[in-house]
Amino acid sequence: MQFLALESSTDAGSVALWRDGVLSEHHCPPGQPSSATLLPLAAALLAEAGTGFADLDAIAFAAGPGSFTGLRVACGVAQGLAAAHDLPVLPVGTLAAMAEAVGSPRVAVCLDARMNEVYFGLFEEGEPVSVIGVYPPAEVPLPEGDGWVAAGNALAAYPVLAERMNAVCTALLPEVLPTAAAVASLAAPRLLRGEGLDAADAVPVYVRDKVALTVAERLAQGGKA
Repeated sequence: MQFLALESSTDAGSVALWRDGVLSEHHCPPGQPSSATLLPLAAALLAEAGTGFADLDAIAFAAGPGSFTGLRVACGVAQGLAAAHDLPVLPVGTLAAMAEAVGSPRVAVCLDARMNEVYFGLFEEGEPVSVIGVYPPAEVPLPEGDGWVAAGNALAAYPVLAERMNAVCTALLPEVLPTAAAVASLAAPRLLRGEGLDAADAVPVYVRDKVALTVAERLAQGGKA
């Protein structure tokens, strides 16, 4: 079994190839948009492995939440490849991929949603145990109980969030971002169970429907018009 995984929920995009349990991964060049780099990077990864798009069994992608543009890019590339080669697609939650990358039993995932907000979810043994939502940093629900690890770039972006999480978590991991390798790890068992979707049914998960602050909102937060 071999399939491609795509991740562009943040600026740190990546692609991964799963071949019978062996993972290889490439990361998008910093400072370049995923819309220009994701597909060529995937083609290069497959070429290095001596295989091609026609040899794949599926396409997995990080469905969100995350950057609206990045989610559309990953979904669009996945749909295009899947439709062209008659492959199923496997949407994977971005926050679930971050929890998978951490590997701890209890993970509080905190992804920077910009606009002074945080995409947040709690995961135990890889399964979501809370609603995936978007919150101001000072209002993110705190996990209850012992053994929680907080992970995600929102911890670095919002000191108030890091302070609150530090009071209830055993460790803070602000460097954690979603990766295509983690997406592939979550997608593999689902593909074996036959849970792939038709390309037309793959959609991003935005969580919120607002892309940017208004001028008045930026000014209220001390920004510029």
